[in-house]
Amino acid sequence: MAGQSNIGTPEQLRDPNYTPALAKAVPLGIQHVLAMFVSNVTPAIIVCGAAGFGFGSNSPDFPQMIYMIQMAMFFAGVATLFQTIGLGPVGARLPIVQGTSFAFLPIMIPLVAGKGVDAMAALFGGVMVGGLFHALLGTVIGRIRFALPPLVTGLVVLMIGLSLVKVGIQYAAGGVPAMGKPEFGSLENWSVALVVVVVTLGLKFFTRGMVSVAAVLLGLIAGYIVAYFMGMVSFGNVAKAAVFAVPDPLHFGFEFSLAAVIGFCLMSFVSAVETVGDVSGITKGGAQREATANEISGATYADGFGSAVAGVFGSLPNTSFSQNVGLVAMTGVMSRHVVTFGAIFLVLCGLIPKVGAIISTVPIEVLGGGVIVMFGMVCSAGISMLSDVTWNRRNMVIFAVSLSVGLGLQLVPGALQHLPGTAKVLLTSGLLPAAFLAIVLNLVLPQELAEEQ
Repeated sequence: MAGQSNIGTPEQLRDPNYTPALAKAVPLGIQHVLAMFVSNVTPAIIVCGAAGFGFGSNSPDFPQMIYMIQMAMFFAGVATLFQTIGLGPVGARLPIVQGTSFAFLPIMIPLVAGKGVDAMAALFGGVMVGGLFHALLGTVIGRIRFALPPLVTGLVVLMIGLSLVKVGIQYAAGGVPAMGKPEFGSLENWSVALVVVVVTLGLKFFTRGMVSVAAVLLGLIAGYIVAYFMGMVSFGNVAKAAVFAVPDPLHFGFEFSLAAVIGFCLMSFVSAVETVGDVSGITKGGAQREATANEISGATYADGFGSAVAGVFGSLPNTSFSQNVGLVAMTGVMSRHVVTFGAIFLVLCGLIPKVGAIISTVPIEVLGGGVIVMFGMVCSAGISMLSDVTWNRRNMVIFAVSLSVGLGLQLVPGALQHLPGTAKVLLTSGLLPAAFLAIVLNLVLPQELAEEQ
């Protein structure tokens, strides 16, 4: 970023405990929030849409989506404070930004599909138990990393992206409520989504600094303006929303569902490995050193506890956000206190329901344009991880079988219609079978296969 020298000396910039002057620290912190803002609230919007009280549903429960958007902001801020300030062994005390995780979406969507607000109690029961299990992983994360090489983690991230790309196209065409109707896939809907894609790509590649970092957010704003002039925006909910509201414990109730608990616990392995990668990326990119064992376990504890606490109040699981790792490397500012200012900004947004209500006025087609870019980037991140793999016969077979079964089950969920409900929910995501097969085959198949040509 231009003007680094007046933020601090090179040694200060590499020190997580250094605090730049407020006039520099606050804008840098808000820049971190702009980079993750859209990705952070999107999972809540997608889960509500899948349950049937999201965009375009005309459900009386629509205000519940505004509450979940509000909690997504509030608890992203709280979980980020766990990371930057720390609480005993919890937190890496590094500039790690936490946000709502995309990784759990392929598990959450089948759990709530078409079941309305009633499905949320079981979902958040899973978030709470899964979060506590995730925190426990902090004690052993160093010892289980061997079972999750780039072949496995890359495949899982690619599968997450592939399972979600359908959502982007559905939204851009008009969303689930419009399916089967003449307006679904209309030129009007697609034109708004394409404005978002074109503006996002233009800003990402032809501008620098904060404009490039917030390209997705600015692309959505451009699409929003176009949609407004096309008469697609309604402000009815903004007037009704309160100016200030505090989080409500057990807002959706608590219910123990075996499918939810197993799904969240298994996915927390993937989320934990993602966090280890982000911590390593931050220390390498910002301070040119390896992450310490305490930083890695502290970050994993914060991931888990942040998710468990969020679940109590009706917010989805949190994880470290990779786009902010890139931002630390780009700005060269390692100060954890910069990110603390960003976290405080998120917490304040989460206390003002009008912010959530304004986000809920964004037409689903506009969001679709942004989601197409975001979920495509998830696929790209998976392929990037896979580029570290040595593509011998053994690894190709592991990848082929895992991808084939995982993606196949996702595309043909009816193939599992005779299984009991819990198994059906877990396997139709495609993600868990693919991850399980990849891990087991990688541990079981002999390395000699790799040497044979």
